Amino acid sequence: MKKHRSALLVSAGVICVAVLATIVFAADNFTGTWKLNLQKSEYTPGPPLKSLTSTVDVVGDTVNFTFDGYDSTGQAIAPGEFSIKLDGKDHPIAEDPTRDTVAMKKIDDYTTEETNKKNGKLTTIVRTVYSRDGKSRTATTTGTNAQGQKVNNVAFFDRLR
Repeated sequence: MKKHRSALLVSAGVICVAVLATIVFAADNFTGTWKLNLQKSEYTPGPPLKSLTSTVDVVGDTVNFTFDGYDSTGQAIAPGEFSIKLDGKDHPIAEDPTRDTVAMKKIDDYTTEETNKKNGKLTTIVRTVYSRDGKSRTATTTGTNAQGQKVNNVAFFDRLR
């Protein structure tokens, strides 16, 4: 009987460690500092950003973002930082001329989807896919920009750390 109980406890422990490792690993896929690779990115209608470095930190069900970069005109990208829950619900975002709410959800361990709205109207959807090797991510933005033009941007990021 002791042998069976020990085997059961070991099995339960392995399952708990596997579940915990899956949760931590999933967060680690998104967490990091990412630099926009302009040579591998495509912006339609354009023009592309001048530069962008983003830091992503996942804590529980919340993603914290910090951005440092410049748009095509040389203006600093706003907001510089924000946090959003991965619950798929609209959350207000301040000081951003292109959107006033954002909803983000985790699709799987390598994919997130962000829905942006301005004045209650859907503007863009950003689907970000993180590579299996953890070295890059690709963010595809579709929708309409502030000028009413169709947008289809594919931004490629290299992981710095």
